[in-house]
Amino acid sequence: MKNLILSAVILTATSAVYGETWTYADCVNYAREHSISLQKSRISEETAGYDLEESKAQWQPTLDFGTSHSYVNTPFQSGTKNAYNSNYAFNAGWTVWNGGVRENTIKQNELRKEIAALNTGDIMRTLETDLLQVYLNILYAKESISIYAEAEKVSLAQAERGQALMESGRMSRVDYSRLKDQYEQDHYAYINAQTTFDTRRMELKKLLELGLDSTIDPADVEWTAEQVLATLPDMQESYQLALQTDLQLRGLALQQDSSDLDEKIARAGRAPKIALNAGVGAGYYAPGGSFGNGLKQGLNEQLGVSLSLPIFDNGKTKAAVARAKAGKLNAQLDIDQRQTDLAQTVENWYIDTRSAQAKFIAARSSLESARLTDELTNEQFALGYVNTVELMTAHNAYIEAQHTLLQSKYMAMLGQKMIEFYRTASITL
Repeated sequence: MKNLILSAVILTATSAVYGETWTYADCVNYAREHSISLQKSRISEETAGYDLEESKAQWQPTLDFGTSHSYVNTPFQSGTKNAYNSNYAFNAGWTVWNGGVRENTIKQNELRKEIAALNTGDIMRTLETDLLQVYLNILYAKESISIYAEAEKVSLAQAERGQALMESGRMSRVDYSRLKDQYEQDHYAYINAQTTFDTRRMELKKLLELGLDSTIDPADVEWTAEQVLATLPDMQESYQLALQTDLQLRGLALQQDSSDLDEKIARAGRAPKIALNAGVGAGYYAPGGSFGNGLKQGLNEQLGVSLSLPIFDNGKTKAAVARAKAGKLNAQLDIDQRQTDLAQTVENWYIDTRSAQAKFIAARSSLESARLTDELTNEQFALGYVNTVELMTAHNAYIEAQHTLLQSKYMAMLGQKMIEFYRTASITL
């Protein structure tokens, strides 16, 4: 019941804060609080913290209490045939030296806790970039709807006019059929654009892990042509900043340090081990007097030290050291691979963004030409100077030019935002 109430409160609060229109920042903030993968990663962080506490506690002595009880029956013995024995003892122990295993284990668990925190941060970073791409896809699909809606409206008007001309005998049935087919195609494109928009919204809901009954619409974002064509920062500088802000790279560096500690812990297998132990105990035997007197007579104390010198361990230490060295080498290779991946990723975004900007420039010119051609063709068609094939060709060329400009705009802005992310580890829309 408490869980149901809590869920209702969360849903109500979410609706109150975000409503149906979500900005990109709203999406990121919601994901930061509700993402299941993030919550699991935070649990891993807590677990790493418990491991660290446990390793620090190894400096403390151990203390335990033990007791044993037995009843003995000797049926063929002369005299007393039954006896009861009991022992009570407190035992303490403390490791004086174990080759530095405790110290290095603490350091290693501190690193693992940091790595767990970096993993959580990296999951959040991945969510941010995934949300960005889906969010821009939704905005792109939303604008596409308006393009195809206008195209459908125009082609419907042309088909209706064609029908009137056909009925008056001024247009052939074939030409009218072409106009009607154009309208059907534009109508399908409009419906398909709406479906694409709904699909992209579903992808966003999936990323945010929202239920089927939730409604979400992205807030519109406007960019000027100057913003789309903004000069990109130096690529080499962006790569160096990406190396500094990349959490995966920092985690791999810590993993390499952890491998160094693995090797030290493994080498401790050849080191001597010294431990102190102490105990207080008492026993009682019946028949043998009163219980209290028996414990008093059986009271004993002991204090000792133990020394262990490893000589042969069946190659366990040698194998452990070799595995630690291999882990260290593998960590370095992971670092090299990540640096290479970052360089390729940053360069690819620069290539894609510059290509999109060049396409945007060309598309602006093509759009204006296609618009003028479409207007002129419509006027000529009304006067009977062009046929339906030329009319539809101009119409489709105008739609394609609008679509190309829209696509290049969003590709250019996505590239700019991704470059911004690799430079600053943040995204703003």
